[in-house]
Amino acid sequence: MKFFRGSSNQTAAPAVPQKLTRRSSGMGEVSRLLNSQEALSVLDMGATSASNISFFTNKGHKSYSEDLLRSSLDPALRVQDAEGKSVVDTKKFLDENLVFPNGQFDVVLCWNLPDYMEESLVKPTIDRLWSTMKPGALLLAFFHTKDAGPDSVCYRYHVTDSDMLEMQEIKFAMPGRPGGEKQSPRLQRVFNNRHIENLFRDFSSIKFFLSRDSIREVLVVR
Repeated sequence: MKFFRGSSNQTAAPAVPQKLTRRSSGMGEVSRLLNSQEALSVLDMGATSASNISFFTNKGHKSYSEDLLRSSLDPALRVQDAEGKSVVDTKKFLDENLVFPNGQFDVVLCWNLPDYMEESLVKPTIDRLWSTMKPGALLLAFFHTKDAGPDSVCYRYHVTDSDMLEMQEIKFAMPGRPGGEKQSPRLQRVFNNRHIENLFRDFSSIKFFLSRDSIREVLVVR
């Protein structure tokens, strides 16, 4: 395990949302692989991003998108367990998502998926990703280092340079919300280092990058 460190009578113009950016050490390492080889297969675990597709395909790579967080919120996946509690049908979820051949991907960008996905789905999803990756393939994931509670904001990440990301807040029409009201997905948990190591125990190596924005970047090798 490694750690890296106008005048008053004028109408005001509407505020333009500020674009947030962050430097990513983990993405920098992934980019070194992307820059050193051609025709790699990249799985981007988020809503379709035109900028990400362009970034990867301009380097000669194949880009795939899978918006697992949105898929995991599908009400059709909810069933009742033996105690009558509403839970996600893990088998149905995996039957309908991440349906790729074994050993297809050289890079998986998991982003912040584990922090926001329902807990019962996290380990099965990581295990499925392991199967879809080639030996030696890289997976990059982001984890919160502290619980932001209701103030937590879920972001979609767009690659703008080798180690630079643009952050876009995402909101979904959450199940059970009246009138299809959209809100940012809830932060489900905060993983500590031991939890993260256990989550990726089947991978050959793991590297941690600590940042100033309460995000721990994790780069693992299949």
